[in-house]
Amino acid sequence: MNPSYHFTAYLIYLPVVIVLTWYVAHILFRNSKVFMLDIFNGKAEIALATNRLFETGFYLLNLGFAFWVMEIVQAVDAPRTMLEILSTKIGGYCIYLGISLFFNLYLFFRGRRVSKEKARLAQAGVTVPNA
Repeated sequence: MNPSYHFTAYLIYLPVVIVLTWYVAHILFRNSKVFMLDIFNGKAEIALATNRLFETGFYLLNLGFAFWVMEIVQAVDAPRTMLEILSTKIGGYCIYLGISLFFNLYLFFRGRRVSKEKARLAQAGVTVPNA
């Protein structure tokens, strides 16, 4: 009877994706406070609250995806097979996490650009509709 390495693979996969998600979220949302303060014109309370909401959504979305794709359906009967499967799963998750990071950065830059444009138009005396 060959031993199965499924459980060992899960014990490796889960901490790795959780730590990766935490690290990316920590760096992203620590640095995004500057963007939020700029977007909300220095109103710290609303900026920090919005930043926390984005952070919560980031964790839910990314950890939810990591748990969703966690299942290993192949036979894992050797350490080499386990490492190959884990490298595919963790590598794929890293790519997904990178895309998620850049999407959040896009949202921050877009919010900043819209905020600056509204401020510029308001300074020029043009009425800006709330869209």
